[in-house]
Amino acid sequence: MENSLKLGFGLMRLPRKGLGIDIAETSRMVDAFLEAGGTYFDTAFVYPGSEEAAKKALVDRHPRESYTLATKLYAAMMPTAKMAKSQLQTSLKRTGAGYFDYYLLHTLQENNVRKYDKFELWDFVREQKEKGVIRHWGFSFHDGPELLDELLTKNPDADFVQLQINYADWENPKVTSRANYEVARRHGKSIVVMEPVKGGLLANPIPEVKKIFDQADPKASYASWAIRYVASLEGILSVLSGMSNLEQMQDNLSYMKNFQPLSEAEREIIRQAQKAMGQDGSIACTSCHYCTKGCPKQIPIPEIFAARNRQIVYNQYDEGKALYQKAVEGAGKASDCIGCLQCEKACPQHLPITKLLEECRAMEQ
Repeated sequence: MENSLKLGFGLMRLPRKGLGIDIAETSRMVDAFLEAGGTYFDTAFVYPGSEEAAKKALVDRHPRESYTLATKLYAAMMPTAKMAKSQLQTSLKRTGAGYFDYYLLHTLQENNVRKYDKFELWDFVREQKEKGVIRHWGFSFHDGPELLDELLTKNPDADFVQLQINYADWENPKVTSRANYEVARRHGKSIVVMEPVKGGLLANPIPEVKKIFDQADPKASYASWAIRYVASLEGILSVLSGMSNLEQMQDNLSYMKNFQPLSEAEREIIRQAQKAMGQDGSIACTSCHYCTKGCPKQIPIPEIFAARNRQIVYNQYDEGKALYQKAVEGAGKASDCIGCLQCEKACPQHLPITKLLEECRAMEQ
């Protein structure tokens, strides 16, 4: 269960054209990735249009043995076990892949994991592996080390685990990247890394961090520091990068095609960046949009937080306000929040969204 290129192509943030995904640009990205030796593609049932795009840009255009494809089953949104299990057949139909090399139970955390137990989905993925529909199975995880240890102890046959790991969250008490990594390795599990660039935040970090990296290597992209950091860890099966254009793909391939782990001097640079980020007061939203799917007021929460971060990080108050006005045009405003908390239950980053939206109301004035 190895990949020659540690970089994985995350199909969550694909290039857009109009209201849909730009298949032509996605196809060019797929071709460049495969040509460089990449094989790992990652999608999910709940990524809008992603599985269909994988079919058009990848499956229909390349031999099945030339790549590996991962997708995920998200039970939290399903009222019955039958409906949850039906996601697998839907994903197979959408992608046309025939089978999945990697299949994950999606976004496990304390507030939904019992549903996966109740629906007997652990046994379901085992059965599908025996049938050959799944080659390897695991789960993506957004909680603390105690729960992770419990799940891996109960399910020692899981082939791998997908964790949020990046240098900003390594010691973050809400994300516990380091502790979760150590638990997974203690159980001997291979790790797929998600959010190595924290939803793009580390590709455009706060000014203090940019200064540190620019002084160390002005030619290196900020994203390269983040991705090489996690790729240098032991036991990494793939580092997923949610690339949105060919330029991002080419940048990632430039340092991952002939990957070199971080030197000790470079690790020290990362430690300086981590220390600088300890002073960062921005909202740690990764724009996954899980929070918006069930919002009764259709509030564009990630876009509102991005506008607020423009003010917090760069002191660009007028620009942030303009971004806010654009984000809420035809949608719900921060002040429309009714405090139902469904967004907080869905948030993988465990953000106090309701409280943060209250703070964002100032942009309406």
